[in-house]
Amino acid sequence: MESLLTVQIGDLIFYFIAFILSLSVHESAHAVTSYWFGDDTARLQGRISLNPMAHVDPLGTILIPLMGFLQGFPPLIGWAKPVDVNPLRWRSKDMANIAVSAAGPISNLLLALVTFIVMKAMLLGGMVLPGMTGPFTVIQPMVGQPDWLTPVCTFLSLMLLLNVALAVFNLIPIPPLDGSHVLETLLPDSLRDIYDQLRPYSWIILLGLLWMGVFGFIMSPVRVFVIRLLWGI
Repeated sequence: MESLLTVQIGDLIFYFIAFILSLSVHESAHAVTSYWFGDDTARLQGRISLNPMAHVDPLGTILIPLMGFLQGFPPLIGWAKPVDVNPLRWRSKDMANIAVSAAGPISNLLLALVTFIVMKAMLLGGMVLPGMTGPFTVIQPMVGQPDWLTPVCTFLSLMLLLNVALAVFNLIPIPPLDGSHVLETLLPDSLRDIYDQLRPYSWIILLGLLWMGVFGFIMSPVRVFVIRLLWGI
């Protein structure tokens, strides 16, 4: 029992390190892209930073993910403090809205890609084996490898799965997720106002879809695809 508890606490620590790092990169990407388009609001607020204190939201970054972790799976619901932007200061406003909104998910995809390459190199180099030794681990050390490689496998697995999940989840076109801003920009004016009327009910819609298992339905095949691609099967 003590050994299992130690493993769970260790997984929880690595989970939050990976989760907060991934969210910090995500929000910084929004901030720096907005700055590139002429709006320095987020920069002046210190949001172009990987310092977690600039981005952590007690409810969305700590409490909700903790509840999800204790239920035994990486949660799809989790968020940092929103990045404040002033669209009136953007150049090429429609392009800026798409770019700023997409920057967060793209940054998570890039993190996932870098992690994937590192893990693939470890697999091809004979350091690790494919294997799911727990809900958060998709590679395991080869026999005879040093002990420190086990937590490295856990951390890399979390970085891969979390960043894929964050990217896919945030691209769902439901307010206030990033995908909603992209879709709203692309919609014709006749539909944009109708779509905007969803915003007051967005959290009810999101929680309803979560309760119905829609996000799990979306993420499960993506997760399986990424793992199979990593394992080469």
